[in-house]
Amino acid sequence: MPDPEVPDAVAEVCFASDWPAVRRVQREIEQALAPFAFPDRDQFYIKIALEEALVNAVKHGNRLDPAKCVRLRYVITPDRFEAHIADEGGGFDPASVPDPCSPENLERPCGRGLLLIRKFMTTVEYHGRGNHMTMAKVRTAS
Repeated sequence: MPDPEVPDAVAEVCFASDWPAVRRVQREIEQALAPFAFPDRDQFYIKIALEEALVNAVKHGNRLDPAKCVRLRYVITPDRFEAHIADEGGGFDPASVPDPCSPENLERPCGRGLLLIRKFMTTVEYHGRGNHMTMAKVRTAS
């Protein structure tokens, strides 16, 4: 049950496109989520979707260029987690990514992260040229 006394958590970070920074930001968000006591399943879904989105921004968007920044803004309320993630890459069309569940793509690695994000989050939206996304997870009833 959400605690109405816990104040909302809002943060914005800009971090270099490298793996230690991704791990640091993930830990920061996990710590920020703790006081909200989301159900374990929701926490797991948020963790996996966030990891996939950040890895995509660093690896595919910014091409592992540490001079490029990933911008992240997140808001946590007792009932919802929301993240806005933007990279400095050229973007992409999510509809053009092959469905990893199609028989011809089962052994191809592409598209799995997007599939997990869509399955685990309540809403996922891509903005502009595809280098900015918003994803949200609404707390499930416990």
